[in-house]
Amino acid sequence: MEGVRPGGGPPAGGPGSGSGSGSGSFPSLFPPGLHGIYGECRRLYPDQPNPLQVTAILKYWLGGPDPLDYVSMYRNLGNPALNVPEHWHYVSFGLSDLYGDNRVHEFTGTDGPSGFGFELTFRLKRETGESAPPTWPAELMQGLARYVFQSENTFCSGDHVSWHSPLDNSESRIQHMLLTEDPQMQPVQTPFGVVTFLQIVGVCTEELHAAQQWNGQGILELLRTVPVAGGPWLITDMRRGETIFEIDPHLQERVDKGIETDGSNLSGVSAKCAWDDLSRPPEDDEDSRSICIGTQPRRLSGKDTEQIRETLRRGLEINSKPVLPPINAQRQNGLTHDRAPSRKDSLESESSAAIIPHELIRTRQLESVHLKFNQESGALIPLCLRGRLLHGRHFTYKSITGDTAITFVSTGVEGAFATEEHPYAAHGPWLQILLTEEFVERMLEDLEDLNSPEEFKLPKEYSWPEKKLKVSILPDAVFDNPLH
Repeated sequence: MEGVRPGGGPPAGGPGSGSGSGSGSFPSLFPPGLHGIYGECRRLYPDQPNPLQVTAILKYWLGGPDPLDYVSMYRNLGNPALNVPEHWHYVSFGLSDLYGDNRVHEFTGTDGPSGFGFELTFRLKRETGESAPPTWPAELMQGLARYVFQSENTFCSGDHVSWHSPLDNSESRIQHMLLTEDPQMQPVQTPFGVVTFLQIVGVCTEELHAAQQWNGQGILELLRTVPVAGGPWLITDMRRGETIFEIDPHLQERVDKGIETDGSNLSGVSAKCAWDDLSRPPEDDEDSRSICIGTQPRRLSGKDTEQIRETLRRGLEINSKPVLPPINAQRQNGLTHDRAPSRKDSLESESSAAIIPHELIRTRQLESVHLKFNQESGALIPLCLRGRLLHGRHFTYKSITGDTAITFVSTGVEGAFATEEHPYAAHGPWLQILLTEEFVERMLEDLEDLNSPEEFKLPKEYSWPEKKLKVSILPDAVFDNPLH
């Protein structure tokens, strides 16, 4: 799958040849996009022109499984004055456009992002006596790159990744990731666009949950204040045995205050979920939204899919009343260039509403609905209600096992097709549910046991008959079976 070799780039014309970054002597075999990223690496590590490198034996563009052509591994001496320990620094090559000839990424010009617009980095604490960097971070980066290529969902600073397994396949508590700007690597202008560098930061489950309930940037700032949990450069120590809340209990108070004040910046998740329209008999295939046992389910429209994708892509929002990107947003290689945010939460822009006449958008009002989630997705419902809807926002579940989505909206969210008069509404397999503040408060009380997963037994059902709403928490196997 991969090979490890010393070298600062492709064998022919690599930076180890001694050519300067401004030289025109690089042969054409050395891809210009790769050249630009190596220039930034040489700036940081002038004494390491030929770092160890994990390479994809069969390149992705030749049918191989690994999207990253290379992962370079550098030895970073840290900064004793800042209490930054010595560590290994990993840099990916392949999420950006290395070649400019459309073999992997569509070339769209020099002004926008190159490829997906970023490369991944990772900083791993060097163990005493360790003479060479471990190679497992390269496979971790390949896994994240596969997700980006397959889903076209790009990452942003502050995003989180629920991994549910020790990053190095050990017994470590570090089982999830946050993403942030690399503290040393600067954005690079290449002939094929701009490349930024997003650093992977390993975190414990409790820290991931705090990032979901509040926001990733807030937890990253707390990690920076705890040297053994990352410090100013957010270095991952796989041997860390305590969360930041165990190390400093006062940090939990800061998170609780942040949640109360700011709500959550998590606008949506990919999840195991489904919904049924209980308003109509199941045999009504045209208008019913059961999961269509034995039939092909209706698919999300292109515009709906794009809007939901943007919801999930934008893990961070910069305003207390954020705006979802317009459903006809201009995209370049998976990146959306957002318009300026307004002060109201919105599900579509004025421009998209003007382009698509309202009478041409078929919306079905439903009388009664049944929502289905697996346990992990169901555990996020209190976050959705308390951290999003009570702050005037929305939250989307996008199914990973079927082409369906569920969006919860609060009163006053612009562009929602669910209204107070018709709180359950659907565009094909995309369901929106509008919940009033009073009903949200009641649901939070009724769903309190979702906060204690260790005491939870499946299946579990909640029902509000007067609202004609039912929620079921079901085993994963129900969603893994296509005939559920």
